[in-house]
Amino acid sequence: MSDKVIDQQPKEVFHYFDQITRIPRPSKKEEKMIAYLQDFAKEQGLACEVDHAGNVLIRKGATPGYEDRESIALQCHMDMVCEKDKDVDFNFETDAIQTYVEDGWVHARGTTLGADDGIGDAVCLAILASDSIEHGPIECLFTRDEETGLTGAMEMAPDFIESKILINLDSEEEGEICIGCSGGKDTVAELEYERAYAYPELHYARIEVRGLHGGHSGSEIDKGYANAVKLLARLLFRLGNEVEYVLASIKGGNLDNAIPREAHAVIGVAPEDRDALAAFVNVFRSHLQDEYKVMEPGLKVELDTVETPDYCIDTDTANDLIFALVACPHGVIEMSREIDGLVQTSTNLASVKMRNEDEEDALMVVTSQRSSIDSQIDMVGDMVRATFEAIGAGVYEHSPYPGWEPNTDSQILKIACESYRALYDTDPKVYAIHAGLECGLFRQKRPELDMISVGPTMLYVHSPAERLEVASVGKFWDYILDILKRAPKAGK
Repeated sequence: MSDKVIDQQPKEVFHYFDQITRIPRPSKKEEKMIAYLQDFAKEQGLACEVDHAGNVLIRKGATPGYEDRESIALQCHMDMVCEKDKDVDFNFETDAIQTYVEDGWVHARGTTLGADDGIGDAVCLAILASDSIEHGPIECLFTRDEETGLTGAMEMAPDFIESKILINLDSEEEGEICIGCSGGKDTVAELEYERAYAYPELHYARIEVRGLHGGHSGSEIDKGYANAVKLLARLLFRLGNEVEYVLASIKGGNLDNAIPREAHAVIGVAPEDRDALAAFVNVFRSHLQDEYKVMEPGLKVELDTVETPDYCIDTDTANDLIFALVACPHGVIEMSREIDGLVQTSTNLASVKMRNEDEEDALMVVTSQRSSIDSQIDMVGDMVRATFEAIGAGVYEHSPYPGWEPNTDSQILKIACESYRALYDTDPKVYAIHAGLECGLFRQKRPELDMISVGPTMLYVHSPAERLEVASVGKFWDYILDILKRAPKAGK
């Protein structure tokens, strides 16, 4: 079998997926994707609208014999999470994703693949381009900036789509139907620091934690994967009991919806403590590798000598930061008592960065909270707030989004279950997810919307290990086409 994406089946879907991987589309910078969708609609002779937020809507009329069916909106997002391995030279704003196929899975070389949600985009385009697929009226909605704020869905006008049925194409397991999701928000702490003199006689070293799995901070928060920021904070906290050190810089994590895979700090120690530092890191590395030998076999803790930095962080602030990072909650807070196996409430310590703007130096820590219960979103946010306000940090919240309450009496759910049984002689799994979906915002704007979320099988989304199962795309494609044929008659 060819290792090229474009040669996979179904060809009509992978044709468009291959094109999409060549289009740079970071969150908030989707202009090239928007232009591509507009050009596509023009070439196909289809009606296309772009709203003030950058969402793109392409409409297509019913095929003969299906004019009396309800209109269905197929919805996906056009942006992608931009994560790459440290040693990969790649610019997400200009470069095409380098894809390959191995053992039945589509991968990217050293970066995220963007199948979340590029494969949903490709399915929509393949349906819109086809002259043989049977369907009633359809609207294909491509939303902007789903990954870093749900901005497109949040700013979309309620009447931008006309359909009363919406199928979200952003789920990650073939054979499953999502009917609910958690809500959430971000909690951010900023701690100002003073620049301290970096004494050149000290020995400066870079400590790095890397090689972790990472992954989606909602759907994979319960998997037991390590958080690089937490591990680095643990190391620095314990190191302070062994030798005195100064902290020159610290950085870890990237996106609020990804579990941090890498983190590093530059510290300075007295020359006579150089060997003690190396011995401590060796022992701590051994402990961590034993602790995570099952879940994080690639875990690495590296120590390298570096040149004297321009300055250090003042000692009091550095200590306060490390204490707070160790104390900050991360992971599953509570499991659902109503749905077996569903995470009810969680928090992700997403990143720590240094900000230098307008002569103001600050350390910024970003966390994200999720829950299917609104009051527990606030509860965990308060835990984070209390942790950082205790050290004098300023704390604020942003990017709140609502959950999507399951409706087991949904008409489109019943149709989707009937379709799956007819195609594959088995029942699909119906579930709710501990992650944010745009469906929550759509329901808030249009309470009457009847919705489900489906998708092919993807693993390790939001990390460079992201992969898409080829065979599941074929099943997913047949499934969507069968659901479209079963669309209810209008007004029924």
